[in-house]
Amino acid sequence: MSLCSCKQLIVFFKYQGDHALLCVRIKNIAVAVTKAARLHLFQAQEWQKLQNGIQDHSCTEMFSKAQLTMTVNLTEQNLTVSQIPYPETWYVFYVDKFTCEENYSESEDIQFEMVLLNPDAEGNPLDHFSAGESGLHEFFFLLVLAYFVTACIYAQSLWQTIKKSGPMHTVLKVLTIALLLQAGSAFANYLHFSSYSKDGIGAPFMGSLAELCDIVSQIQMLYLLLSLCMGWTIGRMKKSHGRPLQWDSTPTSTGIAVVVVVTQSFLLIWEQFEDTNHHSYHSHHGLASGLLIGLRVCLALSLAAGLYQIITVERSTLKREFYITFAKACILWFLCHPCLATIAVIFREYQREKIITIGVILCQCISMVILYRLFLSHSLYWEVSSLSSVTLPLTVSSGHKNRHHF
Repeated sequence: MSLCSCKQLIVFFKYQGDHALLCVRIKNIAVAVTKAARLHLFQAQEWQKLQNGIQDHSCTEMFSKAQLTMTVNLTEQNLTVSQIPYPETWYVFYVDKFTCEENYSESEDIQFEMVLLNPDAEGNPLDHFSAGESGLHEFFFLLVLAYFVTACIYAQSLWQTIKKSGPMHTVLKVLTIALLLQAGSAFANYLHFSSYSKDGIGAPFMGSLAELCDIVSQIQMLYLLLSLCMGWTIGRMKKSHGRPLQWDSTPTSTGIAVVVVVTQSFLLIWEQFEDTNHHSYHSHHGLASGLLIGLRVCLALSLAAGLYQIITVERSTLKREFYITFAKACILWFLCHPCLATIAVIFREYQREKIITIGVILCQCISMVILYRLFLSHSLYWEVSSLSSVTLPLTVSSGHKNRHHF
């Protein structure tokens, strides 16, 4: 439900195909008729040309150039938007006889409900999704299904591995919690889009819950990857090359990880306030999104540099392979969003959000799979662990030889 009493942009929507529809229901029709209320529809590109053009247009001239106009004089009206060569954004403005007056004073508001529909697969205007959102509902359904099938196959064996403790116990717990949060985010997004497909409103709480789960998962993974890499790097700097490498949770590595995590948390929350639409991976138009992308690029480069220093001096082929694989997972996790946001620029506007959202989720799933294979591999990590308890990264030697903790 929206209220309007003066010239304003009510909504924008990405129409596609023929026979798209704009439905308007007015509650206080008498006020609308008295004020000669109208709805003016502009293609986004045409509106931008009017705004940025050299020639100055008066208020009346500007709105007279609308591609479509609807006079609001009935309780319920429909306007067909047809012959759209490719999906594009349309702006809907409310205008009345007082809009272009200089000495405009507010009068009674007009209450209205607006429904914007795209044609479905059969050509009927029943699809509530804009062109930029079409396909996301099906994607999240397949993603939830993939999580469910994977859980049925691997959940029991993974739980048994975590229960056994061992040198990878804490890492596997943190990684699993992050994965569960990602799955929870996908499920909440699926519920939101399922509801949205029926009424065009969705479940805002589920959309917000999906974003919250994703933010917490991003924070957990950042702290995990950064702590591991910083621990290894600082540990290598403190030790002579003759001594075995072990993971050190030093105040320096912990402090750096905490500062970066707090910075990313602040930017993620700021990004949500900049763009209130319910999607976890925003484009890079806002300042917060740009800073977040810059932070991820810096993290990927710094972690790659730290791991490169370790790899170049590591003599053990087995451990060198471990670090190389870990570096690939880190780089994929941090660079997928910046790279996809950059690649998406060459595509049309309605395709960008889908490319970024689907691409980042799939890349981060692949990164998690790499990390799971790395930390559960019997031919790689566990062979290294069988050599010596102190040669393990992520292992801190205690006073008892057979006891390990994170």
